[in-house]
Amino acid sequence: MDIKEIQNLIKFVSKSGVEEVKIEREDFKITIKTKKNLPQQIVVDELPSKINIPTQAIVPVSQEALQEKPTDVETPKAGDSNHVIVKSPIIGTFYRKPSPDKPAFVEVGQNIVEGEVLCVIEAMKLFNEIESEISGKIVKILVDDKSPVEFDQPLFLIDPS
Repeated sequence: MDIKEIQNLIKFVSKSGVEEVKIEREDFKITIKTKKNLPQQIVVDELPSKINIPTQAIVPVSQEALQEKPTDVETPKAGDSNHVIVKSPIIGTFYRKPSPDKPAFVEVGQNIVEGEVLCVIEAMKLFNEIESEISGKIVKILVDDKSPVEFDQPLFLIDPS
């Protein structure tokens, strides 16, 4: 088998869609392999405009934690208080308002009900509404508007009583 025949065989194998061809003769052996592990292209026609994600874990909060600065994001230690910390379920940008010209979703001192939207977190151009899983009163907002938040970062303190 000469070079021309080998080149023609390679072209034939690549066009046929076969992954591997082995030819054995008395005087030579040849194996031709093609790559079939090309990355797949995934096309998404339509993405949902908003996604509701479970948001909170119930964690007791000490009185010391209530006196911390709002920008401090350390998780308070357990104490006598029964305040609930609402934590970020995702990484993104925290927004208190649905849009710049609208009022904030919630304010300190406001009573809220279960299922009420507390804020939105934008992640990859999707605005995810963060809903309250409990009813109660907003004690403290721990994050500034339009600031980045990490996964599991405390966002709000709620008094469920």
